[in-house]
Amino acid sequence: MATFTSAFTQLELLRQPTQPNEPLQAFDAADEYLLSQVQALPLSADCRVLLLNDSFGALACSLAGRCRLTSSGDSHLGFIALQNNLARNDLAPDSVTFVPASAAVEGPFDLVLIRVPKTLALLEEQLIRLQDQLAAGAQVIAGAMLKHLPRAAGDLLERYIGPVQASLAVKKARLLIATPVALPAAASPYPTRYRLEQPPLELLNHANLFCREGLDIGTRAMLPHLPRSLNPLRVADLGCGNGVLGIVYALANPQAALTLIDESYMAVQSAAANWQAALGERPVSIRAGDGLAEQPAESLDLVLCNPPFHQQQVVGDFLAWRMFTQARAALVRGGELWIVGNRHLGYHAKLKRLFRGVEQVAATPKFVILKAIK
Repeated sequence: MATFTSAFTQLELLRQPTQPNEPLQAFDAADEYLLSQVQALPLSADCRVLLLNDSFGALACSLAGRCRLTSSGDSHLGFIALQNNLARNDLAPDSVTFVPASAAVEGPFDLVLIRVPKTLALLEEQLIRLQDQLAAGAQVIAGAMLKHLPRAAGDLLERYIGPVQASLAVKKARLLIATPVALPAAASPYPTRYRLEQPPLELLNHANLFCREGLDIGTRAMLPHLPRSLNPLRVADLGCGNGVLGIVYALANPQAALTLIDESYMAVQSAAANWQAALGERPVSIRAGDGLAEQPAESLDLVLCNPPFHQQQVVGDFLAWRMFTQARAALVRGGELWIVGNRHLGYHAKLKRLFRGVEQVAATPKFVILKAIK
């Protein structure tokens, strides 16, 4: 746990998921910079403030109770962090209204604070939605660490909101202050779609999806090797993205009962649309979640997973390791976890620490497909 001191308050904040001896903080200098900018504004209890992509709730917890506060983002882990950090600092849970990025926010807003996300398509979609949600005289301020602030972020603010002024850098953070002007209503280019040849599917992808323009190469390597069974297996697509692994598996295994889970609300929204298009009313559970944390123990026969190797801009295998641990707990004895991963990540050795048997199902020059047996 780390102490966050801002222009408004001092907070104890944690990231989500928590890790022993957490090496990273739940905030950075861009959060401090945004809040110092807000301190200079006339912020009243009636002021309507929108926070976009407030990763772990540093902004929301700082402003909670000071205005009418709405926070919106695409991370379910971020939502859990917000809830936990509000409770940790004795702040009312209803002092912040949270809206998943898959849903529309309802303004008008007097102030919008934006943490520039890693995926600029998400920022573009958010700005397009924001166009008719700003009150007269509203201010829009985006912030990021310099190393995570591409020029295109300012271009998007100018295109959809209005003229942008960049601040001086402070502690390696910068703000982009946009002045809203009347602009023609923009049509969103999202969701996008691409076609899969085998099996023939058209897949819809909302703005924040990984590999939104085409099937990612890891999943492409895994699809021909998905297992088949005539038994009514209970199967989870863990970190489902647009649902392609679970959907392709379901098409080839008509007796299987599928659960599709992702921490991205836009991924879950995409997966639900794609399941409906491919499989109609076939029963399925599709949900946003912290992996398999809420899955009952020994309730699955098979878990399919193309694990992520980053959380926002932070690269590492901690999320993958957590997914493997969750899968082991959720699987029955003899149940299987099937994964695809880059060769250099060494998942084979990691899985051997958790499972009694690990086999290589297939390999390409870049990827391995592994089967781990509980």
